[in-house]
Amino acid sequence: MEINEIKRLVKLVESSNIDELEIQEEGRQIRITKSKSSAMVPAPVSTPQMVHMTPHPIPQVHKEAIAQEVTKPGSDSKEKSDRYIEIRSPMVGTFYRAPAPDAEPYVREGSEIKPGKTMCIIEAMKLMNEIEAEVSGTIAKILVENAKPVEYNQPLFLVEPK
Repeated sequence: MEINEIKRLVKLVESSNIDELEIQEEGRQIRITKSKSSAMVPAPVSTPQMVHMTPHPIPQVHKEAIAQEVTKPGSDSKEKSDRYIEIRSPMVGTFYRAPAPDAEPYVREGSEIKPGKTMCIIEAMKLMNEIEAEVSGTIAKILVENAKPVEYNQPLFLVEPK
């Protein structure tokens, strides 16, 4: 199952009344659940069931912009709140700043970036996904620590656009 298909499934679960979706395909398993604000009740332990993909196409979901402007509440002036762009995680996984533990990070605070520049890696399902910049600017703040888990749409970087 490719990452684009997983993204579509996540979006499908978010926009539907489905609370959980689990798929097993070719020895791989994926489970997508919505977070609930109420207390979580443990699911009963049962034998995993095979979920077959139907031949019907999955509804096409338009790619959500990963870079979104930050709107800060409170006493900050409009000029200051429009100053930064958030770069958000396109998936759930583990955030890595560098290609290897002993390597230099892709970017640091103060680094200049351009569209296409690799900014970090997010490991999801044992796949290393390079996250590339979609805007030009300067890294103002790195919001996630190295090797920490990240959620879908979680802010990763603040960028001062050029």
